[in-house]
Amino acid sequence: MKCLVVSDSHGDRDILVKLLDAYQGKVSAFFHCGDSELQVDDAVFNQMYTVQGNMDFDDRLPDEVSTTVDGVSVYMTHGHLVGVNFGLDQLMAAATQHQAQLAFFGHTHQLGVERHHGLLVLNPGSISQPRGEFSRLGGTYAIVETDGQKITVQYYNRQLQPVPELHFQFNS
Repeated sequence: MKCLVVSDSHGDRDILVKLLDAYQGKVSAFFHCGDSELQVDDAVFNQMYTVQGNMDFDDRLPDEVSTTVDGVSVYMTHGHLVGVNFGLDQLMAAATQHQAQLAFFGHTHQLGVERHHGLLVLNPGSISQPRGEFSRLGGTYAIVETDGQKITVQYYNRQLQPVPELHFQFNS
């Protein structure tokens, strides 16, 4: 399974179109972790799982998504409803309740990836308004790939270039 994870685009529809065009047919799924500020019926979401963030005002967007892609279970939420500013415990509990192997979230605008008791927890950072140590990159997204033996995470910048120091590998 190979998927693209993006978050917090805050009205920057063009970057989402750029990602869809560049990765169509190259990834199994696209995930947007909220705060797109787009309507649920926007054409970009025809090809992308998405959730409602605290800056999304279309109530038709779901608060969470639980799905399986190529046999891998994925849980996604924006993060504000599970208190990610104060830790990941509620997020991990929700993902575990959904029997997820991968948990994706946004909200903090800070990228990060951790492995906890078999659960990979990932924030792709904000593609449009990054914060924290890697804000100098101008925005990031992640490609997550798993082959049953290992999980590889590679972060990319807005120019679709891999960021060498943001490459991670975990045993499945």
